[in-house]
Amino acid sequence: MQQNRHSIISSLLLVSGISLAVGVVIGIPGWAFGVGTFGWALYQARQFNRLMDWFTLREGQHEPPETAGHWGELFDELSRMQRRQQTREALLRNVISRFQDSTSALQDAIIIIDQHNNLEWWNEAADRLLGLSDQSDRGRPVMNLLRDPRFIRYYKRGKYTDPITLPSPAHNELQIQYQITRFGDGDRLLVARDVSRLMRLEQTRQDFVANASHELRTPLTVIRGYLETFLDQELPRPLIRGLISMQQQARRMENLVSDLLLLSRLEASHQISDEHPIKIHTVLQHILEGAQQLSLEKGHSLKLEMDEQHDLTGQEIELHSAFSNLVYNAVRYTPADGKIRIHWWVDEQGGHFSVKDNGPGIESIHLPRLTERFYRVDESRSSANGGTGLGLAIVKHVLARHGGQLTIKSKVGKGSTFACHFPREMVTQVNVEDLEASLPKNEGADQRPAP
Repeated sequence: MQQNRHSIISSLLLVSGISLAVGVVIGIPGWAFGVGTFGWALYQARQFNRLMDWFTLREGQHEPPETAGHWGELFDELSRMQRRQQTREALLRNVISRFQDSTSALQDAIIIIDQHNNLEWWNEAADRLLGLSDQSDRGRPVMNLLRDPRFIRYYKRGKYTDPITLPSPAHNELQIQYQITRFGDGDRLLVARDVSRLMRLEQTRQDFVANASHELRTPLTVIRGYLETFLDQELPRPLIRGLISMQQQARRMENLVSDLLLLSRLEASHQISDEHPIKIHTVLQHILEGAQQLSLEKGHSLKLEMDEQHDLTGQEIELHSAFSNLVYNAVRYTPADGKIRIHWWVDEQGGHFSVKDNGPGIESIHLPRLTERFYRVDESRSSANGGTGLGLAIVKHVLARHGGQLTIKSKVGKGSTFACHFPREMVTQVNVEDLEASLPKNEGADQRPAP
């Protein structure tokens, strides 16, 4: 283009020079110069019109107009650019066509949502799973079509680390799992997957565990009753040792059955049905007393620190179970004379409960799997301490039902910290009069159980 511009200027100078020379020879230099420059301008205008005709009226014609000079070079260069552009467009059309064909073959619904929260594009599976219509729903806000309040809260929250499962708006018998990913300048990609079969299989598993656990409870009660009766009798010492061991294992199995039943009940619903104010200070004080009794033989140093201005809302029985599991785990796995710190505090992010110990710690490779059912870091150590392998799974489900989250930090040889984080809306102001009546005067001090 720079060369063409120089050619235009050179041709203008050449025509002007020749016209002026001719004008000097014939004695009318001004008129000759004007006529020559005007003729040159007409020629340029004609070539420009040919270029515009080629761009507009003859856009289907691939070959440019035939001409010489700098206009010919310009036409040739534009023709080459046009062919390159057509090649790129054909390639892009092929890519888009293959993308649409591949997404149409997917069983999962793929939806593109623009930065204004409007539906921009979706595949055929979205029509089938969510009942979208290409003619009437394109460009409409996604929250006008997926109106479930739980989906709206999930969408507006903006944190899409975990998916959400809800009934399909088009078919109540289908369970749809939604996962949102951000991309571009505020756009979102929504993937909706039919997980009805997985949900039915999970429900079958939960029903089996719940029924089996319930059926085991009655024979265990009978066995423990007879064992207690036998231990009240005068029996040989070897037989008594065996009966005591049987009683301990029966008690351990009862604890396992109780945890299985609790876990099945928690898995039956992902949200608590109703919320009640909880006196978190009283709950933690009771847990501390139980931990002191459990750690009598080890002589742990237990310290309880609490924010006296805030309480929680939720299900007290479930939260008591979650908090006590974390505290009792710390007592079981912290060596003798170890330190355990229990802390409840509130900040701008919400309410937080943590249990910190200086025990042996856990290798980082185990941390992602600690909340799995029956997962044990050390099989022999867990069995010796009476754990069922379900405690952290129960904690995880309780927090999920309360909108909370569990975090675990641990270093081998330096101890572990298990923390529960609750959203700000679950935190309430404490009743000061109730607090003063429920807490002992020495609350918050370093508390070591008496030997």
